[in-house]
Amino acid sequence: MFKIFIVEDDKGLVGLLKEHLHKFGYDTKCAADFGAVIAEFERFQPHLVLLDVNLPMFDGFYWCRQIRNGSTCPIIFISARDSKMDQVMALENGADDYLTKPFDFEIALAKINSQLRRAYGSYAASQQRRTVGVSGLTLDMERLALSFNGDKTDLSPTEAKILDELIARSGQVVSRDRLLDKIWDDQWFVDDNTLNVYVTRVRKKLAAVGIHDALQTIRGQGYRLLPNWGDET
Repeated sequence: MFKIFIVEDDKGLVGLLKEHLHKFGYDTKCAADFGAVIAEFERFQPHLVLLDVNLPMFDGFYWCRQIRNGSTCPIIFISARDSKMDQVMALENGADDYLTKPFDFEIALAKINSQLRRAYGSYAASQQRRTVGVSGLTLDMERLALSFNGDKTDLSPTEAKILDELIARSGQVVSRDRLLDKIWDDQWFVDDNTLNVYVTRVRKKLAAVGIHDALQTIRGQGYRLLPNWGDET
């Protein structure tokens, strides 16, 4: 049974979410102490987090960063703040998706199911227990880790899927549509900025292992990973 951690201070919404999620077989826990979200997260060990932006004491962006320090589990923001900047900030702080209140529960459930499939289910299964690489850069799809020359960094499931596609076609242009098709089965819900944000995050993860300026944006076409770092080592 998948476990979902709900970090939301609107008790009415929490009750509705619990009712619907239990109906579909999910186990849930709601944050009780908004100053100890990480402690509760670690005790519950959820498969997915639903996280509000406006919370007592610290906002959701803060807690998202704290969760990302030790976990790659999917995080979906649920918030009444509907500006593009808020959505971009959520993604840049480590979230995987964003729901704007009020939302249709069918859409919320579709997003939850989609994230769980990518992280643990049928979409993840085909990519587990394997590594891919180019010119010394290694992507471990099972452990969601990227390594190069002894440096290593953790990835979110979506970052790993983007890198998997780029590494498999290194030196070639990979279209935006192909990346969206490979990564998001429910892409009609995805904001146009979402892929841009994830590519920025992938560039940061490459930089974290010492690879800079290798992921190119090809205007009007897509992205290309050039393994030119191999010429420098």
